[in-house]
Amino acid sequence: MKKYLYVIALSVGTTLTTLAAYNYFTNEKNVVQVANAIEPTTNKRFAGLQLPNLNGTMQDFTTAAAKSTPGVVHIKNTMKPSQNARYYHDPFRDFFGDDMFRKYQQGPQEQKSSGSGVIITEDGYIVTNNHVIDNAKELEVTLWDNSTFKATLIGTDPSTDLAVIKIEKNGLAHLPFANSDDVQVGQWVLAVGNPFDLESTVTAGIVSAKGRNIDILSGNNKNPIESFIQTDAAVNPGNSGGALVNLDGALIGINTAIASPTGSYAGYAFAVPTNIVEKVVDDILKYGIVQRAFLGINIQEIDSKLAADKGIDKKGVFVAGVNENSGALSAGLQEGDVIMQVNGVNVNTRSQLMEQVAKYRPGNKISITYAREETIKTTEVVLRNIEGTTEVVKKESMNVLTKLGADFRDLKREELQKLNIKNGVEVNAIQDGVLKNNTGMREGFIIMQVNDVLIRNKEELKEVFNEAKGQIYIAGIYPDYPKLVYYRLEL
Repeated sequence: MKKYLYVIALSVGTTLTTLAAYNYFTNEKNVVQVANAIEPTTNKRFAGLQLPNLNGTMQDFTTAAAKSTPGVVHIKNTMKPSQNARYYHDPFRDFFGDDMFRKYQQGPQEQKSSGSGVIITEDGYIVTNNHVIDNAKELEVTLWDNSTFKATLIGTDPSTDLAVIKIEKNGLAHLPFANSDDVQVGQWVLAVGNPFDLESTVTAGIVSAKGRNIDILSGNNKNPIESFIQTDAAVNPGNSGGALVNLDGALIGINTAIASPTGSYAGYAFAVPTNIVEKVVDDILKYGIVQRAFLGINIQEIDSKLAADKGIDKKGVFVAGVNENSGALSAGLQEGDVIMQVNGVNVNTRSQLMEQVAKYRPGNKISITYAREETIKTTEVVLRNIEGTTEVVKKESMNVLTKLGADFRDLKREELQKLNIKNGVEVNAIQDGVLKNNTGMREGFIIMQVNDVLIRNKEELKEVFNEAKGQIYIAGIYPDYPKLVYYRLEL
């Protein structure tokens, strides 16, 4: 009997304890909430997402969106029909004359593309990506209020994938530039643009990384500059050229690229930082072309193997060589030095170093802090242009061969003999310019004749193009295709 009474008493005590605990924890003052808990009876919830900031309050993007949206435009590009028809030698031309030479296949019809742009002045100057306006025949800009304007191309810089266009309109809302060096990994940002032709779209995210090099601009550029701000704000086709802004609504970057296996947003997007954008825009407006400055060194990023091989225990960028007639050589930099800072800004990667130098022009002086063995030193470098001088160059004084957008190389006698030709100049590299935009010419092409003039060297090529107007016919060969190839372009 005592045994049974003991069991009953224990059961009653347990029940009373459970009821007391239940009453305590369900009291309004003592509720314990589990974050993001879902009711077991449903798997549905509203799609809204509340994001606390560092102060514990809800983050509000409405102010930044309201400030930035009126300053972002939609750009429609009607592109020139391609003139990349090639003319191969036809034996019937010997009988029928030059009419056969002048016949060519029609290229594809006009194409259209679209993207975004950012108004940067109240009188209508707009910055966008070069690939948004590339090969444009006609540019149409749609403002936030749906009014449309024809735009004029002011200048481009393929090395940074930036371009400046202008519409004739005053009193425009425009975005101020922020200092992109102040951008911090983890801070909130907004991407504003026109993805998939959906005008005035705003997405939010954080800065995921800085100084990213994704090797997207190296195709036709000898000196690409990539030091992107990486963000996880959703960016899709059509966002190119749009704004990346901080929570004050100030511009910190121009959205340019996405990392995607499908062509649509897959997690990361990349923007050209404003400290590069502002300098490129300023150069285009002042000189017509970008004034690119160089230290004059070959650099290498420091990994564990290089650090072990060279005994490097400092963070920075390794100087693998110093060019002759360079600012770096004059300033005393040597192979084996480790550059740690540019004007007090830390540089640990190639892209970070290039970003800092890209903010300056030939003739500007910058401070370089570097390590040589165990000693930290500082020197001042006067930057030079690619020709090794400190001069700036205006568009009207550009070499005609530079306007063609290619580098050319004189051929040696043994090279001509190997190709079984008597004269020619090699197209060594094709960048942005007349040849790229108007022909299908590839690097390696040997220009043998322009119109009726035989070409033996770069100087003769320069003279011909200086005097040429209207339709130009270029004849030559590719080393891997020995038959004559002809290109037509219009100057």
